[in-house]
Amino acid sequence: MGRRSKKFFEKKKKRLKQSKNYKKANKLQIYRMQDEDIDMGRIAGTFQRNKSFGFVIPDTRKVPMDIYISQKNFNGAKDNQKVIVEITRQATKGRKLEGKIIEVVGDTDEAGIDMLTLIKQYDVPYEFSQGVIDEVKHIDTKITDADVAKKRVDLRNEEIFTIDGEDAKDLDDAVSVSKHDDGTYTLNVHIADVSYYVKEGTKLNKEALNRGTSIYMLDRVIPMLPKEISNGICSLNEGEDRLTLSVSMNIDKKGNVTSSKIYKSIINVTKRMSYNVVYKIINKSDKEILKEYKPYLKHFNNMAKLAKLLEKRRLANGYLDLDIPESKITLDELGKAIDVQKYEINDAHKIIEEFMITANETVAETFEKLKAPFIYRIHEMPDIEKVEDLNKFLFDLGYKIKIKKNEVSPKDFKEVIEEIKGKKEEKVISTLLLKTLKQAKYESQNKGHFGIASKYYCHFTSPIRRYPDLFIHRVISEYLENNYCISEIIKAKWQKQAVKYAEISSEKERNAVMIERDAEDMKKAEFMEDKINDVYDGIISGVTSFGIFVELENTVEGFIRFEYLGNDYYAYDEEKRMLLGERTKETFRIGDPIKIRVIEANKNQRRISFAKENM
Repeated sequence: MGRRSKKFFEKKKKRLKQSKNYKKANKLQIYRMQDEDIDMGRIAGTFQRNKSFGFVIPDTRKVPMDIYISQKNFNGAKDNQKVIVEITRQATKGRKLEGKIIEVVGDTDEAGIDMLTLIKQYDVPYEFSQGVIDEVKHIDTKITDADVAKKRVDLRNEEIFTIDGEDAKDLDDAVSVSKHDDGTYTLNVHIADVSYYVKEGTKLNKEALNRGTSIYMLDRVIPMLPKEISNGICSLNEGEDRLTLSVSMNIDKKGNVTSSKIYKSIINVTKRMSYNVVYKIINKSDKEILKEYKPYLKHFNNMAKLAKLLEKRRLANGYLDLDIPESKITLDELGKAIDVQKYEINDAHKIIEEFMITANETVAETFEKLKAPFIYRIHEMPDIEKVEDLNKFLFDLGYKIKIKKNEVSPKDFKEVIEEIKGKKEEKVISTLLLKTLKQAKYESQNKGHFGIASKYYCHFTSPIRRYPDLFIHRVISEYLENNYCISEIIKAKWQKQAVKYAEISSEKERNAVMIERDAEDMKKAEFMEDKINDVYDGIISGVTSFGIFVELENTVEGFIRFEYLGNDYYAYDEEKRMLLGERTKETFRIGDPIKIRVIEANKNQRRISFAKENM
């Protein structure tokens, strides 16, 4: 290393001083926030006990200090146990953050305690009350001739299929497809009639609304409905009679729905299929499977053709097919992460995705035109300011999202997505495009769905695990049973419920996303704990003023602080999302490949740290 100028050291000293001042300012900001008694909620952490006092090391980095616990507030907690803390005194200058232990979760090394701690931290109801359980016991789960006679179309002799993951237990959708001689299709989507069993005004319905959605935490599910409903009478199990709400859609050669019918039905699923098996059938890659399912091959081949047709039309309309890989995390029998990989999506997944989107659009359009009280799934146009900021970054890469009259359309985004296909920057730009979009949510007013380029959209296809679906099923059923004649008084009641339930459901969904993301981050960090000093190739996924994020091929993401990036001072260019070395002129941009070494993995804090290799 050559000699450095006095100017360089002066700048480094200045930067160091700025860094220290920033930390001080950050702490003062925390103190100011705490002086205002901002509710920090339930905090999970690890209890460390001394003789006359203890402290809790928070699992979240949002709480920047340990929490002091006086002896009277131990609540029976033992050293090194996972606990939930409630703040009793906010931190001020010279005084620590104080709290009391309100719940002891268990020993840190006990199987499943990590996930249970997350559940407790978010205060998620994971057990059903005795009142709900008793109510479920009294639900008649036998399907009688009287049920069939209640204006239901009997489809029990039709060949109908469910297609899900191998481990799925709550099967709420089944499909069938017919191809006609003129090249058109009829798509039938059958959804479990959950509203027939979960009645308004019951404890079960109140609990479903309170939960809002099922939460999927890798090795466990916190269901919206008890298993007797979700995995039992409402699950479209093979060979069992089930009550359903159905949508039949006639689709032309261009993938347009030309006519549709929504009706109550009863079905008996012919075969319970998995994505992997259907994928092997439509790709003709497994002779044994082709032989086993020979009587049904035409069904799956027709499904594949129709799905391609629907996808082609949707993409032409501007559907944002962003290639953002999901993670597949494998746990052992004790719940420990033993593998992390990309979750592979195949053509069988796309069949169900296209069919469910089409059914959701059809139902939403039908009831919007009826001006019925409803809950829609909306996704509004992104803020133009955010699009303009993204364009500043895209410009250097030779791309641009067109903005016309201070508006942007899905097709404008789609053009960029098509341009980056197969290029090294595809993944990073896809991620940035996704971050530019607004968050989808539920509302009682139809505002369209930007991401799927649809004028009408709702969630109709998963009433077992989402409350908005259950609510609109109830509305649809009433319309069908009363020949679409509903009193204004009932409509007014439903409209108030739609507004209230949409807001609650959006909030519950956000909470579910956070806890699912935290569970993934925790298990990814756990998986990397024994990979310290291992070297990997990665891609820079984020650039900040204090370091860079790097994502590995297996979807694990870690952070490199400046001191582990190189022996230089790095200036941050926010517009270009780039770091530039002052002395070396080395650059770090989003999308650049980089070789890293793992230097830290903290499961409790859900933190993974890297260092740039060959520094």
